[in-house]
Amino acid sequence: MGDLPLNKLVKNYIYLFLVAGVLTALDQWTKWYVRSSLSLGSVWSPWDWMSPYARIVHWKNTGVAFGMFQGMGTVFAVLAAIVSLAIIYYYPKIAGDNWILKTSLSLQLAGALGNFIDRVTIGYVTDFISVGNFPVFNIADASISTGVAILLVYVWVQDRKEKQNQEESSEE
Repeated sequence: MGDLPLNKLVKNYIYLFLVAGVLTALDQWTKWYVRSSLSLGSVWSPWDWMSPYARIVHWKNTGVAFGMFQGMGTVFAVLAAIVSLAIIYYYPKIAGDNWILKTSLSLQLAGALGNFIDRVTIGYVTDFISVGNFPVFNIADASISTGVAILLVYVWVQDRKEKQNQEESSEE
């Protein structure tokens, strides 16, 4: 971190913590609202016709995405803490001035923190967004998935650009 001036470092971290903080707060608020409004396993949909496509379902998840590895919450809490600390530590080195990488890492941090908070405070993750036959998820899960998707597309595009530049320079 010594290679970045303090002002630039603070500005980088402001973006990370602002985006991750807002999304983590939204994630925690929506989970709290679902837990306090719906009993476990209950389903809510404002319109009957919408139920097959989208609904709110109060679900308890002691595993990870798609209900895999149930009962391993402690392991995933530790992993979420490690991932969060790694993102915070490497963020200024990796993201630099690249807003795409900044956003990707901020989303991933928000998701890791949101589910980490659930695991250490209530012992499981509250899932509630149900779309079609897709597994029930939450805002933290959506943040992680979106952040990873952005990162993968970014890496793929950069790789294609690099290959194209190599081909152009070898033709000269």
